[in-house]
Amino acid sequence: GRTRALILTPTRELAAQVHEHLGALGSETRVRAATVYGGVGAEPQARALRSGVAVVVATPGRLLDHLRSGAARLGGVEVLVLDEADRMLDMGFLPDVRRILAQLPARKQTLLFSATLPAPIVELSRSLLTDPVRIGIERRAEPARGVSQQLLPVPERRKTALLLELLSSNEVGTALVFTRTKHRANRLAQQLGRAGISCDRIHGNRSQSQRQSALAGFKAGKVRVLVATDIAARGIDVRDLPHVVNFDVPVVPEDYVHRVGRTARAEATGHALTLATPEDDAAVRAIERAIGVPIARRKLDGFDYTPPVEPASATQTRPRRPSPPASGPRPGR
Repeated sequence: GRTRALILTPTRELAAQVHEHLGALGSETRVRAATVYGGVGAEPQARALRSGVAVVVATPGRLLDHLRSGAARLGGVEVLVLDEADRMLDMGFLPDVRRILAQLPARKQTLLFSATLPAPIVELSRSLLTDPVRIGIERRAEPARGVSQQLLPVPERRKTALLLELLSSNEVGTALVFTRTKHRANRLAQQLGRAGISCDRIHGNRSQSQRQSALAGFKAGKVRVLVATDIAARGIDVRDLPHVVNFDVPVVPEDYVHRVGRTARAEATGHALTLATPEDDAAVRAIERAIGVPIARRKLDGFDYTPPVEPASATQTRPRRPSPPASGPRPGR
């Protein structure tokens, strides 16, 4: 009749995935769980919380809403899990996480899970943990060993053409394609769609039903390309995904590891391609330092890398009328 475990995740998709696994693992038990995140109605979540589910899986913002309304009661929590801990403890989420921690008992077990734990996050985690034990199954933050990585240098204005060439030649089959912003995700998805590529997109400005529909279509093989911002790099589990394409180089090296980690999961193999412009050189070097190996460079045979010539501006400069002399009689007078 009380909540004993709280699992915090940075994205709705990851919360839904954790709940799905909880259902599979606990199907023969009486342990009941509820998932709490934004983008959907709050009242069904409130009813589940008031019923006293043992496990709550939540994103911070919506959980705080339920704490304010009194629907969520966390005084009996014995286990706290921060999934994707590096993201949960960055400055974007940290204030909300601290507000939630203030509602939890002082005595509990806290577990932090992440593929990457940068030094500042490790330092911060020490303020949350008492005498912690660290368990690492990788010696460093790096992509899975089954991932082949290639970097394709390309001018910015030839990126889309290069991606279309990779798709049309079937060198890239089913692919999760990452962009830096929501606007670029929308624009790229439109360009791929106009070229006849079955495509959908997933990012923070789409409704939860749109995001779920896009992901379901991608997992079912109805959509060949899913264009996404980094929201999809955290915990999206697509079985046997052959290709990840970084249409934009991530600014943070740890994000590269999370993106590339969507392929070659569970000892499988996969391919990660990164389209890099000359302006991305510093970010690429930072990624290579983080993963400890250089990424192989490659050019696509037969592809024209020459950027298109920008058309001349249609705006013409109108001739200026001559100024009248500062003094003396004006012309015509």
